[in-house]
Amino acid sequence: MSQRTDRDRDSDICVVVPTIREYECVRSYLQNARDHGFDLERLHVVLVTEDFCDTDAMTAMLEEEGVSGKVFDGTRREEWYEAHGIAEYGHLVPAASHAETSFGLLYLWANDRFEYGVFIDDDTLPHDDVDFFGTHLENLAFEGDVEIVRSDEQWVNVLYQNAEEHGLYPRGYPYAAMDETVETGTTTLESGDVVASQGLWTNVPDLDAVRILMDGDLEGQAQTRTTREDFAGDFVAEPGQYLTVCSMNLAFRREVVPAFYQLPMDDNEWNVGRFDDIWSGVFLKRACDVLGKQIYNGDPLCEHNKAPRNTFDDLNNEVPGLELNEHLWEFVDGVGGDRESYAGVFEAMGRALAEGDWDEYTNGAFFTHVGEYMLEWLECLECLERLDESTATTRVEAVRH
Repeated sequence: MSQRTDRDRDSDICVVVPTIREYECVRSYLQNARDHGFDLERLHVVLVTEDFCDTDAMTAMLEEEGVSGKVFDGTRREEWYEAHGIAEYGHLVPAASHAETSFGLLYLWANDRFEYGVFIDDDTLPHDDVDFFGTHLENLAFEGDVEIVRSDEQWVNVLYQNAEEHGLYPRGYPYAAMDETVETGTTTLESGDVVASQGLWTNVPDLDAVRILMDGDLEGQAQTRTTREDFAGDFVAEPGQYLTVCSMNLAFRREVVPAFYQLPMDDNEWNVGRFDDIWSGVFLKRACDVLGKQIYNGDPLCEHNKAPRNTFDDLNNEVPGLELNEHLWEFVDGVGGDRESYAGVFEAMGRALAEGDWDEYTNGAFFTHVGEYMLEWLECLECLERLDESTATTRVEAVRH
């Protein structure tokens, strides 16, 4: 659909970085790639930002680094929607929200050369001694034995390996699922089983505001920090078990995009925020369970350097959705079991939410809103596919004549 330049012709990995602050973190990830001999020509960096940010400086950085990439502020996103025939779906990606990572998914989907996507948050850095991109790709290609985890609460705490010491539960983990009994074993994965690779984080843990307050921190971070020693090895969650999926350090196969929409948060009448990647992870895990796929967790770790901010501001963003987060997974668990594709499972979950009765829950109508947006997400992807087919046909006809 988009014309390729010589620089991006060989790129098969779309690296999506939502940023309004520390966009130069990208330099560290590119340097990590160079240090470990990873081929930078495979990378195409998409910076998703806002009109009030210095897009010229971001573009100059990509040029200086010699890497393929583009910068999209709000105006350029709207132009992209128009050019790709999906302007009517522009509302699916909220402005000035972490959920604008969904634009990166649309961009990836519209360019069929991308086989993989990588999400990186701008307040993270790679660990120098680990091949960041190479490890993610190794995880996605993993075959062999790996630890498998379950609990009696049907939820796996991704920080379980040293939980007795630090007592942490990540953002989005249901409060009702705490104090779980953890069981581990070993499973054997075959090539192609892993469709997402979630790298975890040292330094500032990814906690919600309630847990940050309980940890005695008023600056939106946490008094308790994580180190390498808190992570004993890689693991997957047993089918039927759920886990939090944080998009700050995440790689995935192209095929999951229909079921990986980053949910519409922040810009809604219910003021629900901070659960975009958490809920998308719930939906992706359900789809993986139906289709016999896995989300791989552990390395490559990143260093999370969350900037200080008012914990109560985050609390205000999270409170409208806390009750809903306790129950969302229960409603989608068991949905779409007869479907045979990511889009099929996602459509079944979206329809269940859009058509459900949520009157008993505070802000329950937001579930209906999310379900409707999920169904529109699939329509948008289909529209991009039709445009791609039309463009391909036009090119063939042009060659013939």
